[in-house]
Amino acid sequence: MLLANAHGYWNLQSFWFLLIAILWIGYFVLEGFDFGVGVLQRVLGRTEDERGTLIKTIGPVWDGNEVWLLTAGGATFAAFPGWYATTFSAFYLALFLVLVGLIVRGVAIEYRNKSSDSTWRARWDWILAISSGLPALLWGVAFSDFVRGVPLDASGTFTGNLLDLLGPYALFGGLTFLAVFCFHGALFLTLRTAGDLEKRAHAAAVRLAGPAALLVLGYLIWTYVNARHIHDKGLVPGVIPIAALALPFVAGALARAGRTGWAFTATALSIALITATLFLNLYPRVLVSSTSNAYSLTIFGTSSSHYTLVVMSIVALILTPVVLVYQAWTYWVFRARLGGEDVGTPLEALARSPLGSQN
Repeated sequence: MLLANAHGYWNLQSFWFLLIAILWIGYFVLEGFDFGVGVLQRVLGRTEDERGTLIKTIGPVWDGNEVWLLTAGGATFAAFPGWYATTFSAFYLALFLVLVGLIVRGVAIEYRNKSSDSTWRARWDWILAISSGLPALLWGVAFSDFVRGVPLDASGTFTGNLLDLLGPYALFGGLTFLAVFCFHGALFLTLRTAGDLEKRAHAAAVRLAGPAALLVLGYLIWTYVNARHIHDKGLVPGVIPIAALALPFVAGALARAGRTGWAFTATALSIALITATLFLNLYPRVLVSSTSNAYSLTIFGTSSSHYTLVVMSIVALILTPVVLVYQAWTYWVFRARLGGEDVGTPLEALARSPLGSQN
């Protein structure tokens, strides 16, 4: 409260911290199943045509889902330039690898069908699997480091190295994110495929449910222990962390019962609440210092001017609903299941689609 009174316009800083958290939630919920599908297409697709069908389930939406990441990065740069600068300084190599993974993943999706050669397609399928798994893993590592802490000095400068970012807790967080995204992606495929592909996706979701739920349980417990004993700040009590912990188990039970739509909703909510828990545990900090709690970066010490935040708020309130409506419309248009007769060459599938029949 002293910090809030000292700065006078703390409501706008808190508002932008909340908005950035929402943007990351949207990114992880939507891009999470993209990552999962990318990893699983090598496992669930037994032929190159089947793998092509699995990739087509995210074809119309994957690039739109990445807009959430771009918006989150842009909002951080504009609202909290100090947070943005220190994060990119501390996590330079990790973020560079994430960027490489995202670029290569997009290239793999677009280039896979540039040739009908089986070797060509198999190579790009493997590249897609690796480039989907790498960012999922690294995002978990990065967000775990945010709340556990990285070496920062009194000026907010990162004083560590790469090994400081790859501790046991951070790596466990990376595995947790990867497992949950794969579980989320398998459930997404049960809703977007038909026939044998749907059956295999359902079987994969059932197999992934237990490990994903246990990893989430261990991760949130470890997060709580770190927060209490390292930073003397536990997880915000209440329904959010408890629901985040319980929902993967609920999703697994729903998947085993064949209620895959509800299971997918449960994993989406779990991802959202896990992310919300991490941001709640940070607030009002944006990056924890493992050197000294006094060196941690806060929303008050890293924000832009009051005028900048006011202008940004007006623009965000006008444009955000437009973007949400457009993306919801996109998902509605491309809601049909793929599989069965849709398993074939891209041109054959296009000819059978409603869009293809109009041309």
